[in-house]
Amino acid sequence: MHQDDSNEIKGDLLRIIHIDDKSGTVFVRYADGRTGRISNIELGKLEKNDVILSHNGSWLTVPDEVWPRSFLTSVIRAILDNGTILGESGNSLLVLANPDNLDLKPEYTVEIDGTTSAISRVIATEPIRVRHHPAEDKISPASFLVKPQIDGLTFNDFGGYRNVVSRAMELIKTQLERRAELEAIGARPVRGILFTGPPGTGKTHLARIIANQAGASFYEISGPSIVTKWVGDTEDLLRSIFDHAKNSASGKSIIFFDEIDSIAETRTGDTHEASRRLVAQFLTLMDGFDSSQNATVVIAATNRADALDPALIRPGRFDWEIEFGLPTIIDRLEILQIGARRIQCSEDLPLFDIALKSHDWSAARLTSIWTEAAMIAVSDQRTKIAGEDIAQAYERVARRPDRNKESLS
Repeated sequence: MHQDDSNEIKGDLLRIIHIDDKSGTVFVRYADGRTGRISNIELGKLEKNDVILSHNGSWLTVPDEVWPRSFLTSVIRAILDNGTILGESGNSLLVLANPDNLDLKPEYTVEIDGTTSAISRVIATEPIRVRHHPAEDKISPASFLVKPQIDGLTFNDFGGYRNVVSRAMELIKTQLERRAELEAIGARPVRGILFTGPPGTGKTHLARIIANQAGASFYEISGPSIVTKWVGDTEDLLRSIFDHAKNSASGKSIIFFDEIDSIAETRTGDTHEASRRLVAQFLTLMDGFDSSQNATVVIAATNRADALDPALIRPGRFDWEIEFGLPTIIDRLEILQIGARRIQCSEDLPLFDIALKSHDWSAARLTSIWTEAAMIAVSDQRTKIAGEDIAQAYERVARRPDRNKESLS
């Protein structure tokens, strides 16, 4: 080997990758990845994976540590039954070697030799990536599950709308509590109920009360919350939610879709393909889920019933439609009275006068009076709401523009 004054050894660093015993040819790989061959070498002096330094026809065996290594990281994606380890590195799927018999599991982040793909050590027991991976966007169906509360909402917490409440109580009795009797008669259970009406009329509030009173597993899903950016993931999530509800331990499930119009609008020639697939998947699930094993009812709320796909609201999918109109004067009075039960206030409240004046107000707008009245009382350093606070709060809310009414008109 040639050595200059700087103690740098000149030559090519090679690794033996194959030895042909018949021809005496030794196949080698250069450090830069090129391959080559060396002839006329006495067999038996070199072995596979030896590292040699070659210069002007002569060669010298050098320690393995001299070979330059390119260490990469990889996330273990799977360990097959036959022991094959599949790792993800960048955009590639690699077959990894485990020469040191390290204890490995899927999702471990490991360091590998860039040349041999051999695992040298475990960096972390969780995936570490430069960029976000689509698999980490997976949403669990259980994340939509709302647990019933022992001291939770009851029908006494829903003011007004007596016909609506009566219909909801009928739903609990016939479709959830007495499902076996319904099936014994031979009647087909109701699969879906549609809540329609202007914003702020209590559709979501009533759905939560139904779930709490029925003792059912309650899945609350806002339409936009299940739409993901990955193709096919939204449909998979929908299927998973229905499967999760079907296997609920309580034996009863309610799947509530708020803003159903955001994921099930009428399909037209201009509709995006992803939206078409989503609506088609929803229709398939409504037709295909079997509620005989587990009493499951789908409730959907919308303030744009005319925007829903006609195929969704035909009989057999959403059989019942419960309409939430704007509250009458009796409804408004009951809504205000329920609000008075929840806070500290005096007894001389002009609730009837406010109910009379608040024509065409929604339940949500009426309820906001209590928030304004509480702010007025607190600013005056009082711990109870007085009649004057309610009157002043009404004036404040009345001066606000009613955006919901404007959009509906």
